[in-house]
Amino acid sequence: MSDTTPATFEQEPRLVVETGIDLRVAEIIEPVLVPMGYQLVRVRLSSQNGATLQIMAERTDGTMTVEDCEAISTAISPVLDVEDPIDKQYHLEVSSPGIDRPMVRKSDFTRWTGHLLKLETSVLVEGRKRFRGKITETDAEGFTIERDQPAYGEEPSVKIPFTAVAEGRLILTDDLIRDALTADKKAKAAQAANENFEDEDSPIN
Repeated sequence: MSDTTPATFEQEPRLVVETGIDLRVAEIIEPVLVPMGYQLVRVRLSSQNGATLQIMAERTDGTMTVEDCEAISTAISPVLDVEDPIDKQYHLEVSSPGIDRPMVRKSDFTRWTGHLLKLETSVLVEGRKRFRGKITETDAEGFTIERDQPAYGEEPSVKIPFTAVAEGRLILTDDLIRDALTADKKAKAAQAANENFEDEDSPIN
């Protein structure tokens, strides 16, 4: 990679990555998405409608519109056609992570501190691999959740290392819906303000 590659193209790595064909697709499309200002959330090839390739992505500020989905689809389709990682016909589906989103980066846990999630770990953490509770704090190494239904003898709070995360997703609640909509509204307002500033700053021909 050239030393002149803009630093803004560098993104926080994902904690949760795919395997097999899904990983191959991720490796093909991520270099296309990043310069466009998007970050990959998840790739999944399912048997839905015969075969469906689900690409979940978002802007770095967390927003995602129908137009963004269309832009991504238009950009990655030719690359997938050339690389041809899937040896059968499939439907391409590009979407946002949704409100009850998968948690795939450290920043996801920081951003959604105070909200409920369900989580599966790759190794035993305090004798368990499955957890459900509220994220109460995060640091560079991991995050703490307060279990919503601790079993008899279990501590109400448990610290989980980021390296142990296998799969995690937010749980849909009224509070999550409210905060997600508020965050989306603020991000889109900031994006619009930035676009207006760039338009005003551009030279007049």
